[in-house]
Amino acid sequence: MIVRSFKDIEGTDRHVRSASGTWESKRIVLARERVGFSLHETILYAGTETSMWYANHIEAVVCVEGEAELTDHETGTTYTVTPGTMYLLDGHERHTLKVKEDFRCICVFNPPVTGREDHDENGVYPLLTEPEEV
Repeated sequence: MIVRSFKDIEGTDRHVRSASGTWESKRIVLARERVGFSLHETILYAGTETSMWYANHIEAVVCVEGEAELTDHETGTTYTVTPGTMYLLDGHERHTLKVKEDFRCICVFNPPVTGREDHDENGVYPLLTEPEEV
């Protein structure tokens, strides 16, 4: 059994800040736990815009605070995301979040991330893995 809080991981290697400066993420469950998914609390900052494409991952996001405009680049559809709203990128959709007010969300990734990922020039997280245990 693993028990930890987001507060426990502040300032550790699990507390990741993007190179772009548009978000930070506390990655409370990672690939190293070997449970088949990762779980994060992510904050995207008000007034920022982040384009993403999880070509290698499926992501589910639940907004718990704030507001953002989500644009699906596949369809051109725009959604308002507020607390209690979930979106699932089950088709690896390219998308952009335009953040109206600090946007705090809980995210689940499959396959799990290692904690070292950041978006590349295409908005993609690379598919990193943990070494196999012997």
